[in-house]
Amino acid sequence: MPVRIVTDSTCDLPAEVIERLGIGLVPLYINAGGRGYLDGVEITRNEFYRNLPDYPVQPTTAVPSQQKFQEQYEAYALSGASEVISIHISSALSSVVNVALAAAREVTAVPVRVFDSRQLSLGTGFLVERAARMAADGCRLDEIMQALNEQVRRIHVFAALDTLEFLKRSGRMNRFVANLGALLQLKPILTMYDGTPTTERVRTRERATRRLFELLQQVGPLERLAILHTNAPARVAELMAQIEGFLPAAQIMVADITPVIGAHIGPGAFGFAAIGAQV
Repeated sequence: MPVRIVTDSTCDLPAEVIERLGIGLVPLYINAGGRGYLDGVEITRNEFYRNLPDYPVQPTTAVPSQQKFQEQYEAYALSGASEVISIHISSALSSVVNVALAAAREVTAVPVRVFDSRQLSLGTGFLVERAARMAADGCRLDEIMQALNEQVRRIHVFAALDTLEFLKRSGRMNRFVANLGALLQLKPILTMYDGTPTTERVRTRERATRRLFELLQQVGPLERLAILHTNAPARVAELMAQIEGFLPAAQIMVADITPVIGAHIGPGAFGFAAIGAQV
């Protein structure tokens, strides 16, 4: 039986890709408006982002229990999987990898290899999709792991935030800096590469858009490209209109970022996930 792939709900892959490639998905949790929800199961992204500015208490997020991962691994063992690769959001951003590792150590029915994507959103999703396609083609675990380690060094994610307010609410940045940013109308740009998150700031949305394209050009020729956003269809249309020449529009994926990340960056964020072409 083939290698099977497991991931978490922060990967932002479309549901039809998850289903078609037989990927095991373990959802994270969102606590909002006095209730707890399974990400992508019990609350839609449109509903979450529509309500986000009005929640009286800042939403929080939580990782699944170790048992949830064990159940997924053991289910694949029962179905005859030879090995499992579990690919998750960067350990620099979440404890999901640590929980998956603990679960993997408890499973004896099938070997489980946990892979830190060193990315987020479709930066992780691209790796998950690659692994699942290779598994479907009958590739061995070591071949898939080699491909993942090679591809992760070519993945870049960068996004411009519409506001600093939600980073301030979530406690992810110094309150004084957040207030100063609002006063000066700063637009933070967040980048993620190979497990290292970085930030920079520009003054306007227009400058933020120009900077995103500068960063995209620095990646060089592209193998894959996706537009990421948090309930910002107008920004998606703006980016799509300017993206001609990078890749054909039909090849560009669009993803509304999971509320697990959106709770911290707020609505109106927009950016790219890109894989540079192999040299």
